[in-house]
Amino acid sequence: MTKRFAQAAAVAVLVIGVACSPIYQDHGYVPLETDLQQVQVGVDTRETVKEKVGDPSTGGIVNEGDYYWVRSRFRTIGPREPEVIEREIVAISFDGVGRVANVERYGLEDGRFVPLSRRVTSSSTDNKGFLRQLLGNLGRFSAGDFIGG
Repeated sequence: MTKRFAQAAAVAVLVIGVACSPIYQDHGYVPLETDLQQVQVGVDTRETVKEKVGDPSTGGIVNEGDYYWVRSRFRTIGPREPEVIEREIVAISFDGVGRVANVERYGLEDGRFVPLSRRVTSSSTDNKGFLRQLLGNLGRFSAGDFIGG
């Protein structure tokens, strides 16, 4: 009996250990420092920045066309919500004539709160199965829809 109990306890510890191990996810991209060193303040334009560094993660709407690259690292442990453990933001701002005015790099440790949002048009079919979608349309028909005229 104690051998079975020991085996069950070992399996339980193994399952709990695996379920509680952290899972890491990386999202986004920021340019390498060597690529950013090629960007010259007062010389480069939006087009040359794209050639040297690549397309930004976001830009054009925020701060009159400044470019932003964002990389985040999330950690999830068990059933908890994912937690941002790293965030790096590279911001290239432009002056009134479209030349680079500043190149900055921020992280969570800088204490700056940078709100990141994503605008996505939600589908009316989110979280609805096929049968639920089909049955949801039953009351939306009228006899005139089926009679040709």
